[in-house]
Amino acid sequence: VARRLSLRKHPECHSMAGGKAIEHLARTGNQELLTFRLPMQQYRNCDFSFSGLQNLVNNAIVQKEKEEGIQEGEILSCVKDVAAAVQHVVAVHIMQRTYRAMLFCIKNSILPAKNASLVVSGGVASNQYIRKGLQNLADANDFALLCPPPRLCTDNGVMIAWNGIERLRAGLGVLHSTAGIRYEPR
Repeated sequence: VARRLSLRKHPECHSMAGGKAIEHLARTGNQELLTFRLPMQQYRNCDFSFSGLQNLVNNAIVQKEKEEGIQEGEILSCVKDVAAAVQHVVAVHIMQRTYRAMLFCIKNSILPAKNASLVVSGGVASNQYIRKGLQNLADANDFALLCPPPRLCTDNGVMIAWNGIERLRAGLGVLHSTAGIRYEPR
């Protein structure tokens, strides 16, 4: 969406990654000026999908470009509102599907009845709007929300290292001896 909105050309966002630019612009946008249908509402599962949403957003951007008489690649006057609406629908989709997964895990005794945790990492965990929504979801369901600091969320190598540190601290799945382990490079 950031690429389609040409946010690298936006004066406030020229040096930001796409997700960060969307979050930045969404702070002052009005999410109610555009509404996007939630993806996969007909499916009662825990899967995520953003391809249908991407098509809806692209069509809305094309329509707004026509209304404003601008070409693709130029900045829409309503770019902040588009960013806010997209961020909101993505957050709601993630929260809905995560809630279904939480319920599934509880119902099937996959998680402990007490002290269950929701771990969120990667780029999605760096978005404060999404993180706040997931924190509210976790709080409402007596889950602890565990997220690395946002500055560590967008580097996969750092995320793997952070996971290793947390596992080492908890003593989970830590091998203290590598004797007998075979490995081969690909």
